[in-house]
Amino acid sequence: MLVLARKLNESIVIGENITIKVISVEKGVVKLGIDAPRDISIIRNELLEDIKDSNIAASKGVDVNSLSQLSAIIKK
Repeated sequence: MLVLARKLNESIVIGENITIKVISVEKGVVKLGIDAPRDISIIRNELLEDIKDSNIAASKGVDVNSLSQLSAIIKK
């Protein structure tokens, strides 16, 4: 992991087309602005973890018989 220190309004550049800028620092909270192409997905890590947990929980409730029936319908 690369660790950089940045001050207010300073930026870092990733590759040729992603810029991350420190927008504000208040009460221990750092606000970042990210300038990236629209085709690059940007998501907070805690949301990604929630999605992963939800997907795992949903997959545990799958009825094998229902899945087989769905598979047969899709093949038609």
